[in-house]
Amino acid sequence: MKPPVAFAQQSTVTAKPETAPAEVTDNARCGADFMVDVIKSLGIDYCAANPGTSFRGLHEAVINYGNNKDPEFLTCLHEESSVAMAHGYAKIEGRPMMIMAHGTVGLQHASMAIYNAYADRVPVYIILGNLLDINYRRGSADWYHSVQDAAAMVRDYVKWDDTPVTLSHFAESAVRAYKISMTPPYEPVVIVADGALQEEPITEKNLRIPKLVMSAPPQGDTGAVNEAAKMLVAGENPVIVAGRCARTPHGIELLVELADLLQCRVQDQRLRMNFPTGHRLYAPPTGDPITAKVSDADVVLGLEAQEMWTITHTMTGLNKFGMESHSVMKPGAKIINISAIELNHKSNYQDFGRYSESDLSIMGDAEATLPALIEAVKKLLTADRRAALALRGNKIAEANEKTRRFNLEAAAVGFDASPIATARLAAELWNQVKNEDWSLVSNDRYSSYWSTRLFDAKKNYHYIGAQGAAGIGYGAPAAVGAALANKKHGRLTININSDGDLNYAPGVLWTAAHHKIPLLTLVHNNRGYHQERMYVQMVANKQNRGIDRSHIGTSFTDPFINYAKMAETYGMYSEGPISDPKDLGPAIKRSIARVKAGEPALIDVLTQPR
Repeated sequence: MKPPVAFAQQSTVTAKPETAPAEVTDNARCGADFMVDVIKSLGIDYCAANPGTSFRGLHEAVINYGNNKDPEFLTCLHEESSVAMAHGYAKIEGRPMMIMAHGTVGLQHASMAIYNAYADRVPVYIILGNLLDINYRRGSADWYHSVQDAAAMVRDYVKWDDTPVTLSHFAESAVRAYKISMTPPYEPVVIVADGALQEEPITEKNLRIPKLVMSAPPQGDTGAVNEAAKMLVAGENPVIVAGRCARTPHGIELLVELADLLQCRVQDQRLRMNFPTGHRLYAPPTGDPITAKVSDADVVLGLEAQEMWTITHTMTGLNKFGMESHSVMKPGAKIINISAIELNHKSNYQDFGRYSESDLSIMGDAEATLPALIEAVKKLLTADRRAALALRGNKIAEANEKTRRFNLEAAAVGFDASPIATARLAAELWNQVKNEDWSLVSNDRYSSYWSTRLFDAKKNYHYIGAQGAAGIGYGAPAAVGAALANKKHGRLTININSDGDLNYAPGVLWTAAHHKIPLLTLVHNNRGYHQERMYVQMVANKQNRGIDRSHIGTSFTDPFINYAKMAETYGMYSEGPISDPKDLGPAIKRSIARVKAGEPALIDVLTQPR
């Protein structure tokens, strides 16, 4: 049976789709059928969901009326996983995946992942089921799972929400939500789909689907951009700090062009793939790239940078009593900030960081503003200035190459250790993927940034950043979502997943196996929440109590967890636990072969803590 065609942009409900089955009349069609046609008009490929009663009408319409295509239903074992999958997918695909959540309890489960996506400026398209009319609540469960204002609990960390009361209302709000979600700064949106509206027969006349016209990204003011160009060209040592600057592959090209013009250092916070790691002006991190300092700069340009204050200031550590801070900037140094995030500030959730005292603040999307800034810089560059900047660029390239050599030497320390060093884990992986069309879709923080320090990343999908709000449980499902987006391109998707994170949402391994999503996962298995253990140790030291009990509440021992068997239980190819570094390379090779054949694979690697 062929699926019915979607409603035309100006069509009415009385015009029966040509491919609809003859036995189905317009009067028998339910509201969810029209909702599916609206969703199809948005070009959404997938819908990830854990099934729920409050959206059962839409569920049925997606798989039957919509023939389970555009969107295709992806079965998830937890709502948080469905949102995190959409999070990872959007960072590869550049547009949102749809998720559905069930009433109060489903949205409560999904809320952490929604907050991660919000803080990471990622679009997620959320359809939330609800039963507002008490006449449709069949018993106690329906009452527990229904609510007066369904989106209220996440309103502080979504960009927009609405509760349509008619199908024409749904059509307008659904199209509007997509447009809002995909206008920088990108964020999640919520549309509440009432259960009765989904399941009751269509009675409205002259239904139509509004035309989707996307908004151009907001650009910085021309005068302010010209002033920024003057400050950058005149600067003796300007530094660019890139956060979530590159929304598209073109964003990377633009940032490279600007850096080459200015011959200045680029510090990539690695919240996205903003700048090629092998470029001569890229400053390789030896520690945390998000808070890398700029004490030698006389001009700092932040491009969608996260928490500029933490870049320009330093604070005392936990090992001291009291919290003190001071600026690390040179006297007279200037700060320029280009960002769209202030267009969507909220009050309650503190994802925006300390107030940054910028000398020039430009409101606009950084990538959209870069072309004007590049042209303004070009107009100011004389031949003499270009020659002086070239000399500066050579010095920067020299210093960066020295850091690269340091990283290679540091990676060799403990290379043959057991448990396996995190540097060895990254090096073995890089050795086997460097000639592939690869995509690293995991956070690199918990393995001491070794993938960032050793991999030669150039393309926008080579690295997608971390989880946004630092909420654990993102890693595995986001990797599955990103791998799904990479699948049609034939890319080798790789994921270094910390064990603590995997324990939050292991059921997503079944989703990957069931839907045949090719993904290579290496579990960074240090058998505990090591970051929290370090914090407990720091506080214990400060109190002079010793660190011998810091394992309590932070370790996965007695018994150990076997992630290879966990993956096998979910139907996935797996190997491990591996503790001998000599066994790691062959295991990666075998697993890559399985992933290239179209299935997910997992290797459980017993590792050093960081």
